[in-house]
Amino acid sequence: MASQIFAPDVEQVLDVSGIFVFALSGSLLAVRKNFDVFGMAVLAEATALGGGVIRDLIIGAVPPVAFTNTGYFLTPLLAATVVFFLHPEVTRINRTVQTLDALGLGLFAVTGTAKAHDYGLGVIASVALGLITAVGGGVIRDLLAMETPSLLRWDRSLYAVPAMLGAGITAALIAFDDLNAVTGTAATLVAFGLRMLALHYNLRAPRAWRRGSSQTGEA
Repeated sequence: MASQIFAPDVEQVLDVSGIFVFALSGSLLAVRKNFDVFGMAVLAEATALGGGVIRDLIIGAVPPVAFTNTGYFLTPLLAATVVFFLHPEVTRINRTVQTLDALGLGLFAVTGTAKAHDYGLGVIASVALGLITAVGGGVIRDLLAMETPSLLRWDRSLYAVPAMLGAGITAALIAFDDLNAVTGTAATLVAFGLRMLALHYNLRAPRAWRRGSSQTGEA
């Protein structure tokens, strides 16, 4: 199967690590929004697992792995606990959190695309679900916190584009029957690298052409 890119134990560790870091970002937003401990737990779970749950529901992999793997479900609660007690310290290492988040973004884009392909989806649909796996949790997080999702905001550095690139490379590798641990890691690192460049240079997607001359009254 294409989705079995890494050895099972390695994939488990990578998945749990990505889930933990995504959950940290959800918990930190809850702190900024002055949510209570339950709200922190909800945002942690939604951010870490939301994209994978949406993917699994769409492809019919039910119940979603988030609910059948106890480690996946409990890891966001651990992250929320860490932030509950240590949020000033976690905030101070935000750059490290962003770096790990970028790595998780690339990993989930790759594994999400591969899993969608295993369930019979075509190239375009598999790439779309790879993207959803990577960024869906963040969208749910922002909506629950009553914010415009970060990946839709022009004033935020590229987030969805790196995930799309990683998913697209994965789909191409599958098409050429060349997806394995080495090439899957390479696809993950390409997405990670673009996200890090976007953070460092504040790269953004372009807005509508000639927008400034025709819609000057908008913010």
